Amino acid sequence: MLKLTFREAVEDDLPELVKMLADDDLGSRREDSSTPLNARYLSAFNEIVADHNNQLIVAELGNDTVGMLQLTYIPYLTHTGSWRCLVEGVRVRRAARGQGIGTQLIQWAIEQAKNKGCLMIQLTSDKTRPDALEFYQSLGFRASHVGFKLALD
Repeated sequence: MLKLTFREAVEDDLPELVKMLADDDLGSRREDSSTPLNARYLSAFNEIVADHNNQLIVAELGNDTVGMLQLTYIPYLTHTGSWRCLVEGVRVRRAARGQGIGTQLIQWAIEQAKNKGCLMIQLTSDKTRPDALEFYQSLGFRASHVGFKLALD
């Protein structure tokens, strides 16, 4: 197993993180990997960092950034007032895929959610990503609900 380290992202990580977000069919249509970096990414980053219920996490192998994800901790009235952890923006650098990095990222996220007292961890994945759907199911996630989204642009 590769020895990954996990840390909170810093502003200098943003160009590399945006590249990872843009490096697939869906991401290439919705992300802006041009330089200079779109100011909206910095604005979002600053909001994430300022919110104690959000973490933007970088996975490193040695000095190389190989993965990322965002965790959001959400209090709910349902399930007797429990907390949930929402996982978003999971990416592994294309050249590093197939080495167990995604598995380590998600297992790390599950431990963080447990440590925060969450009773549930949840995520969504686009239906057009069958490999991702299979991956999450292999880690114990179940497609238990139907999700809906409405674009507000």
